[in-house]
Amino acid sequence: MVQSCRRVLSLLLVLIASASEAQNASAIERFHELQGKLQQARKNGNWSASLTTAQELEAFLNESPDSLLEMARAEIHVNELRGASRELEQFVQMGQVTDLVERSPEFAALREQANFSSIQKGMKLNSTSISLSSTAFQFSDSALLPEDMDYDSRAKRFLITSVREKKIVSSNLAGTLHDFAKAPDGWPMLAIKVDAQRQIVWATEVALQGFVFAPASDWGRSALLCYALKNGKLLRRIEAPRGAALGDMALMNNGDVIVSDGEGGGVYRLPVNGQTLERLDDGQFISPQTPAIHPDGKHVFVPDYVRGIGVLEIATRRVNWLSMEGRFALNGIDGLYYDLGTLIAVQNGTSPERVIAFALDPTLAKIAAEKIIERSTETLGDPTHGVVIGEDFYYIANSGWDILDEHGNIKPGTKSSVPRVMRINRGAFLTRN
Repeated sequence: MVQSCRRVLSLLLVLIASASEAQNASAIERFHELQGKLQQARKNGNWSASLTTAQELEAFLNESPDSLLEMARAEIHVNELRGASRELEQFVQMGQVTDLVERSPEFAALREQANFSSIQKGMKLNSTSISLSSTAFQFSDSALLPEDMDYDSRAKRFLITSVREKKIVSSNLAGTLHDFAKAPDGWPMLAIKVDAQRQIVWATEVALQGFVFAPASDWGRSALLCYALKNGKLLRRIEAPRGAALGDMALMNNGDVIVSDGEGGGVYRLPVNGQTLERLDDGQFISPQTPAIHPDGKHVFVPDYVRGIGVLEIATRRVNWLSMEGRFALNGIDGLYYDLGTLIAVQNGTSPERVIAFALDPTLAKIAAEKIIERSTETLGDPTHGVVIGEDFYYIANSGWDILDEHGNIKPGTKSSVPRVMRINRGAFLTRN
């Protein structure tokens, strides 16, 4: 996941809107075009136009929690208070929290409504701590800024990417770190996947736009890297298109690499013996994150940080979006993993942040239920990615992203704390289809 994109988008969502699908425009283009339209309507006090655009936003973002807030804001200004209350009730039902309703003057009218106390109670409940997992180990290096992880089953070691230190490290269950490989260009390392069958490791390095972790002259560049699993020797390097940020990755059973571009919106495939990235989508994504391979091998679950979870059909490039159904918040997902009929999601773009399991129905086309694994705890911090190992799911918690500003500098008055890996037995949440 490209964290700079994540944070910019999360700040914009309560202020901007997107258009309905247009045949010849990408999702990003529509997003930016309608952003200006909504801002102009608000600036001019044209609340009727603001409401129309908010309705487009709600449809385009598949009724995500942030789109519900924008819709409620617009409805308040046209005195549709019942509608605004319904939007907030749905927002709460999706497990979300916001302080806008209590502190923003725009939401003052809702505070006089009869159902406001129940909305408050619901948000308070959504803020309570839930923890089904336990600490597997803590990292011995608090400055690591770990992003992604995978597991080398033969050597019984985790391989973890480091953003700040621009390398891959290995760790045992005691958290003892050893260098495995360095980024060839000296850029932050993000995604990682172990191909045990071929004894190789795939990873990405990204010169994060606007961040101090890479020279400004390199911003907008990224690469897919292949290392020998045995000794960390760099075997191949494939440069991404300029402006792309290859931040997340999955492997298909045949060894093909699926990698997503959180900045440019693309989803790419590198055939196992290929030399060139081929784009799989037609521009339907704004900020795609960790893809999860569908068990049929023909589809990929692609979490868009803004729009929710799309199911991409590889052969046709068609995308179908899983419905949020007014009760499942599917936005803000960084890490996503398919496991026996369940999608395990690390959501660092929801409020509150959480790790959660979404049980799919037998068709794998609909969310049937959810179970929160961790939320609002002292250990969670800013979670990023995870990996399924045997009967357990491990995930990175308290990564350290939350103490950095928009350029990667440590915020004044904060300091690094120890990142950790959490563990939960899959039996606590798994629905076996």
